[in-house]
Amino acid sequence: MKQAKILYDKKSDNLYFFVQEGQLEEYREVVPGVGVELDKKGKLLGIEILGASKVLGATPKIQNKVVEKSI
Repeated sequence: MKQAKILYDKKSDNLYFFVQEGQLEEYREVVPGVGVELDKKGKLLGIEILGASKVLGATPKIQNKVVEKSI
């Protein structure tokens, strides 16, 4: 089982999901305020939500947690 890290920066209101380790090759904004980070093979490294409280409609209640999930 892989570990996914979920980080929320209250000051900048950004939420980040670390999916896996790797070298960032490309950043794509998939919808306004939501971007994905990909490695050179196109594998997902992370998901970033800028202005998370606006995008999600609520302030996330997460602060620097590590979550065990099957990814």
